[in-house]
Amino acid sequence: MTLSPLATQHCQPRKGSDHALDRAAIDGHLAHLPGWTVSADGKAIVKDFRFPDFHHTLGFINAVGFMANQEDHHPDLEAGYGHCQVLWSTHDVGGLSLNDFICAARVEALLDR
Repeated sequence: MTLSPLATQHCQPRKGSDHALDRAAIDGHLAHLPGWTVSADGKAIVKDFRFPDFHHTLGFINAVGFMANQEDHHPDLEAGYGHCQVLWSTHDVGGLSLNDFICAARVEALLDR
């Protein structure tokens, strides 16, 4: 996997609907993020990551949490044995902003093998 240019960027404060991305921009960014999809309501991107056991799942959660704190942009996480679903949205814009795609790319970079 090649590191997405999005993963080299950092989150910026984004407030107000003028920072919400339109569908064309969303689709363009998704093209660089394999396995990520738009939620049913169109206000988030989501991906379920699979791991061999709970120990690896927790390691992933901790790594995502560390990165999210550094970027000051935090996902919703749902975890179970061997998987973690990550959901990014920007509440301050009422949908998706560039920050969501930057953080999704950074999550992918954590797992770049």
